[in-house]
Amino acid sequence: MKRYGYRFKVSAEDIDFNGHVGNVTYLTWMIEAATQHSQSLGFGYEKCRELGGTWVAKSHRIEYKKPAFEGDELEMQTWIETIGKIKSIRRYKLTRSIDNALICQGETEWVFVDSQKMRPMKIPEVIIEGFRESES
Repeated sequence: MKRYGYRFKVSAEDIDFNGHVGNVTYLTWMIEAATQHSQSLGFGYEKCRELGGTWVAKSHRIEYKKPAFEGDELEMQTWIETIGKIKSIRRYKLTRSIDNALICQGETEWVFVDSQKMRPMKIPEVIIEGFRESES
């Protein structure tokens, strides 16, 4: 499916005790990318709640390739790899803008759940179609 992307700069708060971006920060950036992408298509948190559900992460995978440092300009790309009845696989690719170096790549398995019962529920067709239509 179509990729969603944006650029940002690494701040001092993103740096860990090793002097580069910390592991938890990458996960935070992935979740932020997923949130922004969904919001850009009209399926942010509030819309999902209107439809009776919300997304929860079943698993995350991050593969680190190169470190990122304070002041680096990075480009985050995210896209839906697959979307099924109750779950979706979302991919992420983070590169450094100046040299296009791959910093990390990852994926999250998201499950759509009933926002009251917190049990898996069928992803509303309007969401599935919204992500598919973003391809064109």
